[in-house]
Amino acid sequence: MTSPDQPESNPPMPALPDSAAPMRAAVRYGILGLLALTVVASVIGVLVAGTPGLWGALLGAAVGGGFILFTALGVLLTAKLPAMTAGAVLLGTWLLKLILAIVVMVLLKPLDFYSKGALVLTIVFALIIVLGSETYGVLSQRALYVEPENSDDRGNDAP
Repeated sequence: MTSPDQPESNPPMPALPDSAAPMRAAVRYGILGLLALTVVASVIGVLVAGTPGLWGALLGAAVGGGFILFTALGVLLTAKLPAMTAGAVLLGTWLLKLILAIVVMVLLKPLDFYSKGALVLTIVFALIIVLGSETYGVLSQRALYVEPENSDDRGNDAP
């Protein structure tokens, strides 16, 4: 037992925050933001343009929200990989997402079952809201900037 006058020589280290917690929070908040936007955009789309407005809002939420969320998921899934590998995977998935978004837009262009205005507005708002939600998720988490040094690692010459 230690006395109050003499502190413990090796106090137990507090539990360290998980390094992946900020990205998990980003994905969680991004999904919640996208769900909220989808509901609001769908209601507004139906009120303004009827069924085509609903389809435009749903397609816009899928394209815009999916584009941003897949980036956060890619970062989360490659967090344990070496930096070069993670960078290559993220660059490859970004290129794939870009090609996929272009293909979807080209395939949707001749169709008329959706409101183009609802689609474009929902994509823009999805990008803003999901990115903002993910940013809030990352900033609301505690994250280490440096690895703490255990007192046993310092050796005997430390004070």
